[in-house]
Amino acid sequence: MTTNRLTVLSGPAGVGKSTVVAYLREHEPRIWHSVSVTTRAMRPGEVEGGSYHFVDRDQFEAMIAAGAFLEYAEYAGNLYGTPRQPVEEHLAAGDLVLLEIEIQGARQVRQLMPDARLVFLAPPTWEELERRLRGRGTEPPDVIARRLDQARIELAAEAEFDAVILSSSVAEAARQLVALMAP
Repeated sequence: MTTNRLTVLSGPAGVGKSTVVAYLREHEPRIWHSVSVTTRAMRPGEVEGGSYHFVDRDQFEAMIAAGAFLEYAEYAGNLYGTPRQPVEEHLAAGDLVLLEIEIQGARQVRQLMPDARLVFLAPPTWEELERRLRGRGTEPPDVIARRLDQARIELAAEAEFDAVILSSSVAEAARQLVALMAP
């Protein structure tokens, strides 16, 4: 059985990573998507185990101590991490594996798995990114301001990635990502 490369999808908050992944879940069953663990509160419409695994900070820190994460990072005051075991199992089985993680996490994965394919999802314009973040209506203005400040920093990291996909159309972004992942 052949082992596929791990693919990491990253980009600033609000760029559409979750939307592209949701599209792939519906249209590309051959891709296994890792569900991250987070300490942030569940947003309306999210499902435990589908969107994220929601835990408190103490539980998350115990998982760090146990070596349970492939990567983890703090973002906008919350912790996010990728459970190591299911990713390793799916890669060993030859599955197409996709991680949707923040840039700090992508850098950690690059250190642990240098052959991982890092894909940056870029917004069509800064104004569109800001509109998307504000349009969610799920976060207070201070959190949006922190996310926008962080997005400015993250956009500068684009050159660290193996490929860049412009997030103007969900279907087109998903098509390009699948093309990059296909063996």
